Amino acid sequence: MGRERLIERLREGFALDWHGPHGIDHWRRVRDNGLLLAQANGADGEVVELFALLHDAARENAEADPGHGERAADLARALNGEFYELDGDRLDLLQRACAQHLPGSRRDWELTLMTCWDADQLDQGRFGLRPNSMKLLTEAASQRSMQDRAWRRARRWASQLRPEAA
Repeated sequence: MGRERLIERLREGFALDWHGPHGIDHWRRVRDNGLLLAQANGADGEVVELFALLHDAARENAEADPGHGERAADLARALNGEFYELDGDRLDLLQRACAQHLPGSRRDWELTLMTCWDADQLDQGRFGLRPNSMKLLTEAASQRSMQDRAWRRARRWASQLRPEAA
């Protein structure tokens, strides 16, 4: 993955189950989803990858945690320069993606932001939910093949935890 030191640092401060629905397995699926989307639509792949690793890293609980996006944005700024090097504009994008990663149905945001949010939305299968096409913001994420791929990966993970979930 090329981000081992960053992942080790995030694990040290992670308050939840490392392999739970908001942990490393989710981050990896969001990363994979996001990099596929970025390849298809030209979004900034490094920002998308970092979003995947950081967006839930500052969660304090697995349920409603309305401040976790802002905490992730703060964490993104704090780790810049030590674990990755983003200039001001790209760091701003990463922070905005983390802080606002529960988008509505708007379709006029910056492409990299929408790609980050779609990558996360595509992993709803971990909760037994198909991605909601009304919440997907990019053309690439709206493709049925992308949604089906993400669904299969998330359900495979869920079935490993709870075989009855498959």
